[in-house]
Amino acid sequence: MTTIFIYGEKEIEYLKNVDSALGAVIDEIGPIERKVIPDLFTALVNSIIGQQISSKAMDTVWGRFKNQYPDITPKALNNAPVEEIQQCGMTMRKANYIKQAAAAIVDRELDIDELYTLTDEEVVKKLMALNGVGIWTAEMILIFSMQRPNIMSWGDLGIHRGLRMLHRHRKIDKKLFLKYKRRYSPYASVASLYLWEIAGGACNLKDYAPKKSKDK
Repeated sequence: MTTIFIYGEKEIEYLKNVDSALGAVIDEIGPIERKVIPDLFTALVNSIIGQQISSKAMDTVWGRFKNQYPDITPKALNNAPVEEIQQCGMTMRKANYIKQAAAAIVDRELDIDELYTLTDEEVVKKLMALNGVGIWTAEMILIFSMQRPNIMSWGDLGIHRGLRMLHRHRKIDKKLFLKYKRRYSPYASVASLYLWEIAGGACNLKDYAPKKSKDK
């Protein structure tokens, strides 16, 4: 089951009021329909598979994975041989991460349903206790599975690029990043959707990052 990240006029009007440059982009781009994966375990597996590979490669591997495992549950993957998981087209390391995550849920080391009752910071801490899950992966799950409204990831290069392009910065340091995150709060997740679109070239804005000098 997939659906889209839900937001509406309340979030849009807030962001347009706090950032006129972002407001102009919102008007130009219009509504964004980004798919989410409501099932937390499926989203976790999807995030692990998608680490450090292209979107095209991810689509291929994810398609094979869903064909192999129509029922993506902790029990099914805990029972699956790690070699079988790996043969869907991922590294053995990722296959082991998926197997270990499934085992943690089956063995009740992680109560995945409990995550819905926790704060963003607590969810990140719980997920990062799993091998193969860093802060960026946890934050993407917060947005694209749990639909938490106020996530903007410091570790996401697309967010940095979008902020540079939107506000004509050469570099986004932590202080500047936090300034914008505070500005967009409590709807930083929606701002992130538009920053990713900007970074992808949706508005033909320039990236002001210094060009890397070529070695002589």
